[in-house]
Amino acid sequence: MKKLIKIALTLMVIVVAGCSSPQTNQSEDVPVIGVVQLVEHTSLNIIKNAIFEQFDNLGYVDGENCVIKFVNAQGDVANLPTIMQNLKADNVDIVVAITTPVAQAALSLSPDIPVIFSAISDPVGAKVVNALDDTSNNVTGTSDPVKVKQIIDLALSVNPEAKTVGYIYNAGEANSVSNLEILQEYVKEKGLNLETATISVSSELQTASSVIAGKVDFIFVPTDNTVAEAMPILASVGIENNVPVYVGADSMVMDGGFATVGIDYSDLGIETANMVDKVLKGTPISEIPVETFDTNLSIYVNKKTQEALGITLPEDVVNDPKYVEIGE
Repeated sequence: MKKLIKIALTLMVIVVAGCSSPQTNQSEDVPVIGVVQLVEHTSLNIIKNAIFEQFDNLGYVDGENCVIKFVNAQGDVANLPTIMQNLKADNVDIVVAITTPVAQAALSLSPDIPVIFSAISDPVGAKVVNALDDTSNNVTGTSDPVKVKQIIDLALSVNPEAKTVGYIYNAGEANSVSNLEILQEYVKEKGLNLETATISVSSELQTASSVIAGKVDFIFVPTDNTVAEAMPILASVGIENNVPVYVGADSMVMDGGFATVGIDYSDLGIETANMVDKVLKGTPISEIPVETFDTNLSIYVNKKTQEALGITLPEDVVNDPKYVEIGE
């Protein structure tokens, strides 16, 4: 009997010893990274996927040497305060905020928790940072200013006779308001008329675009999340009314928009992940200025949309070394 007890105790020690190793691994001090996305649409998904792919390239493996907590606000800004509170309760070490509304909500965490934002056209105008080179509030990130003037110039090169441009946006998105201010000045300089329509939810886009399409020669929309969420609807309205829709991002061209001048959004996500890596390795955010992506621009054209609209592009556009056809 004593031998049996001794054997049983020995087995218990072996089992406990075997279980202790994973428990120790789970208690290791690994960084906890919060990633918050406002809504599902092509532009933001490209950025998010690029961030996660670059995390992988940098050696971050969720559940092994880091913990990544991804949250999607499902397009409802009202969800963001609770999301931020939950991330704080989860003791995240850093937060990645994809889009302006998310970054604005994440300001409630700074300066205690560093924030890296992505996909903000005007971070200063949105009051996310004081200046592009002043990140003393423990917030920095990547900015993608919409190339409003270049896009309007492209539209006028395609249709020099255009007189009126339409602009559809959500007035609650700071980026869209900033881009409208730039557009208002530029159309005045170009002698164009401007028709605007505001929406607050993506379901309003069908009606708003149908109304404005009958008043304009072409439509321009910025990197507005509410518009981007229903971009295929806007693209269809444009084709039905023979009105080209110029957009603020290459991903919106992928979703049926006619054309844009801009960056590759995956580059934005890659650099956002690189910034996270720098901070986790000890670089203070105050030493990491906002990186603005306003060079290495390409002309993106949706080939199927072009054919549906019956548009012939100028030779200088097609022969541009940075001309990219999408949807062939």
